[in-house]
Amino acid sequence: MDEINIQKHILVSEHTKLSDSEKKELLEKYNVSLVQLPKIFKNDAAIKNLDLKVGDVVKIKRNSPTAGEEFYFYRLVIDGK
Repeated sequence: MDEINIQKHILVSEHTKLSDSEKKELLEKYNVSLVQLPKIFKNDAAIKNLDLKVGDVVKIKRNSPTAGEEFYFYRLVIDGK
């Protein structure tokens, strides 16, 4: 049986890893620290195939069909034990 890639599902938003420079820019732009960001578990199905480690930041792109715009959310990867 083939494994299903949940990241390809139409209802799952696009998740991407921020580079170190993008992470620094994000924290400076919003004047926050890493621990103030919302969290996402490392073993979350939506980021399973992104090769992330604890401390990485994920950028989540969501589309609004009604507003016709893209919105971005950020999550800090934490250990999901």
